[in-house]
Amino acid sequence: MNPYISRLNRSAIFLLVAASLVFAPATAVAQGTKTATVTEQSVRKYMQALASDEMRGRGSATADELAAASYIAAQLKAMKIEPAGDNGDYLQTVKFKRRTRGTSADAPGVEATTTNVVGILRGSDPTLSKDTILLSAHLDHLGVREGMPGDNIYNGADDDASGVTAVLELAESLAAGPKPKRTVVFALFGSEEIGGWGARYFQSHPPTPIESFVANLEFEMIGRPDSAVAAHTLWLTGYERSNLGPELAKHGARLVADPHPEQNFFRRSDNYVLATKGIIAHTVSSFGLHSDYHRPSDDLSRVDFKHMTDAIASMVEPVRWLINSDFKPAWNEGGKP
Repeated sequence: MNPYISRLNRSAIFLLVAASLVFAPATAVAQGTKTATVTEQSVRKYMQALASDEMRGRGSATADELAAASYIAAQLKAMKIEPAGDNGDYLQTVKFKRRTRGTSADAPGVEATTTNVVGILRGSDPTLSKDTILLSAHLDHLGVREGMPGDNIYNGADDDASGVTAVLELAESLAAGPKPKRTVVFALFGSEEIGGWGARYFQSHPPTPIESFVANLEFEMIGRPDSAVAAHTLWLTGYERSNLGPELAKHGARLVADPHPEQNFFRRSDNYVLATKGIIAHTVSSFGLHSDYHRPSDDLSRVDFKHMTDAIASMVEPVRWLINSDFKPAWNEGGKP
């Protein structure tokens, strides 16, 4: 456990996870019999749990990150999504060595542990079930800066509690509907902020063969609209690199090309780890380069919940099409990293 977590915080987090099992999503009761809808109430519930001060900023490779992972696992369990982590659990433990702040580049790393959360909906079609669609986000953020005056909790509401919430909402909607033809994996990665350690481990230890992965949609920073694109619109990093974005748009996704190519966002999220392995992997976002990025002010008070709810809802049917089709996206010429 992180020595900075007080007994009070540990108790609060325990109660949060326990309560999440009591107040299970309504769709869990009748899995496969109806289609869940994305509501602002549900979005707020997930965001409050993930980005409140009690979660202490979900610092990479800390006990607070593990608390967030445990909460997410409880949600997947309530939805009756099959666990696909270690030893029949949702959690996937990752050991690695990290550099401590202020040390030189050649200094030996210190042992660290991060946590992924992995669930799976197995496909129903004898042929298409061999394909895997990955829906992902990173669950960590920057945690608490001890000794910093004023607000020292980096809540990471937009970055990336919003993406985790999108994955949970999609998981709830897909689990409530008919079984998908393709296999769907839901993965929430740890330690993206310090080098993508969770995603790197995952691509070497996936729940289905890595060769079966047809596409990955990572969700990151969709908590506010981007004024650089039309209202009610999301953008896709590396849109021009493959035919996945245009095809999703044809099926109703409000997706356009990334309006900030100079930021090189395609290479700056966990999707890139998988893209380098040849998997068609992009990040869905609406980050408008706001000044709260990686600051304590990225908190719940700055989230546009209407935008966020509409954004997630707009992706449900396009994703449902993808997991039930035989469409296999491909890199455009020169697009493969």
